[in-house]
Amino acid sequence: MSLIHSFKLVLSPPHPAGKPFLIAGAVVALVGLVLPFPAARLIGVLGVLFVLFCLYFFRDPERVAPLQANAVVAPADGRIVSVMQVAPPAELGLGLEPRWRVAIFLSVLDVHVNRMPVAAEVTRIAYHKGLFLNASLDKASDKNERNALALRLADGRTMAVVQIAGLIARRILCHATEGAYFTVGERFGIIRFGSRTDLYLPPGIEPMVRIGQTMIGGETVIARL
Repeated sequence: MSLIHSFKLVLSPPHPAGKPFLIAGAVVALVGLVLPFPAARLIGVLGVLFVLFCLYFFRDPERVAPLQANAVVAPADGRIVSVMQVAPPAELGLGLEPRWRVAIFLSVLDVHVNRMPVAAEVTRIAYHKGLFLNASLDKASDKNERNALALRLADGRTMAVVQIAGLIARRILCHATEGAYFTVGERFGIIRFGSRTDLYLPPGIEPMVRIGQTMIGGETVIARL
């Protein structure tokens, strides 16, 4: 990654979900720096640091999806922590047949915007309450709070992408709706402060990635249809 590209990533405009946090931090910083008390100055400095953190955490860089029509791209930035065959979440109604699942762990330093892995229609959205275990653990897929989306490709095949809350993440945001059509790499949500995103490939499709690889949401090719 070039130095210019790194600067562009860090200085990317924030996602709208970060606006309330940025405003709150700015107010605290302003009040703390204006009041003539030593303790207030400390609060003001903390407010400035919080604003800088939010600007970094909620950054929303532009991404360029691959030109290949058969490419399945990463739905999130982060590190792959699991590649295995399991049945998709029962609440999506996609059957019990095992299919390849690629799990991506997002640390607090990663971009947390979720993107569509393929061009597809959202056929079902199911929110499931659960725990807030460390999202890097394999059992987080079943035990943690999650928001699952079932996708239908143009040829009728199905996929699923699941937003999973983590140890720190307590808020899953999804602006997709059932029946909506998304293009590959298009934004559909964000998870706040550390999380995990699972991708379930269509039956018979194998992943081209393995545990430990770093993903760039909307760009890294995970599989080919």
